[in-house]
Amino acid sequence: MDAIPLVHASLGEQELAAVAEVFASGWPAGQGPRSKALEAELADRYGVGGAVAVSNCGCALHLALLAHGVKPGDEVIVADYTFPAPAHAVHYVGATPIFADVRADTGTIDPDVVADLIGPRTVGIIAVDTVGLPADYTELVELTRRHGLFLVEDAACAVGATYKGVQAGALAPTACLSFHGRKGISSGEGGALLTADPQLAAAARKRASFGIEAIFDQARIVGLPIPVFTEIGYNYKLSDIAAAILQVQLGRIDELLARRNAFAARYTELLADEELITLPFVPEDRTHAWQSYLVRLDPSVSRAAVAADLRAQGIGCGHGTWASHLQPVYETKQTCPVSADLFQHHMAIPMHAELTMEKVERVATALRAAVRAHAGGPE
Repeated sequence: MDAIPLVHASLGEQELAAVAEVFASGWPAGQGPRSKALEAELADRYGVGGAVAVSNCGCALHLALLAHGVKPGDEVIVADYTFPAPAHAVHYVGATPIFADVRADTGTIDPDVVADLIGPRTVGIIAVDTVGLPADYTELVELTRRHGLFLVEDAACAVGATYKGVQAGALAPTACLSFHGRKGISSGEGGALLTADPQLAAAARKRASFGIEAIFDQARIVGLPIPVFTEIGYNYKLSDIAAAILQVQLGRIDELLARRNAFAARYTELLADEELITLPFVPEDRTHAWQSYLVRLDPSVSRAAVAADLRAQGIGCGHGTWASHLQPVYETKQTCPVSADLFQHHMAIPMHAELTMEKVERVATALRAAVRAHAGGPE
């Protein structure tokens, strides 16, 4: 049988044609005409004051913290159950990440836990739309207003998701997107910073280009303009090749998300009666982007053995995401028991727009058999 990968980017002839146009233009580097056009399309789609196209979401998070003036000695509350990029970004600016536990049903940051963690050194919060499901922004926005904190939405996994009818990426004054290969839309790698403040966007765009104005813009000035470095910046630019791919992908969001929704619904239908599996929960006030489809295995089931069974049949799977506070790099004494439990028992099964219903059914049948075969033994 054909292998069923855990992830698969939906890239094809339209994207190749867009890349060919960039090759012909003579400007494949970053902050050129395609990058500018992409930023304008992102700002329009999300209704924000500015968008900055960057090489990945980690760069966007770093730029967001710089824009908010985070410095050594500050504390930033970060969602714990996620790829650790938010906590990494806090360390980039010399501040301290404070890990907030998550809701057991959604895996998103728990506003009640956040409220208890706010202290005299807290300057902001990074919420994460966990594997594509938006967090509780009504409560989070209220907390930031009450305490004078900034709020950053890490919407890396959530392109296409909504919360109370508003798109993920527009749920906080500053948001970060990812266009990594497993996301809803992709250029292989890539990211964006979205902000309500055009001046913040302009400053971030300059920092993303070593601290100078775009070379493409400078080259269009008559004479010999010499850029002036007024601050230390970074090389976070997104190439025009990737930007062209993303312009095509932006136009395909609805199509690709509809496929993921259909496959998620079929998984749910096929696995709903399996007592050894807890399926994803989506509150009525939001929609899921389905970057990943995570199931929680009963503690009696050996996840490693289930994974071995699936992989032996050519079916990709993964552990889900990380309980960040347990990673040795952070050396924290904090505990986040809900996040730790999800980290131990979650399993990701194939989810991408290139699946078929036949493959979904094959995965569900194999998963059901594996969990039943490996229940009752050591984890």
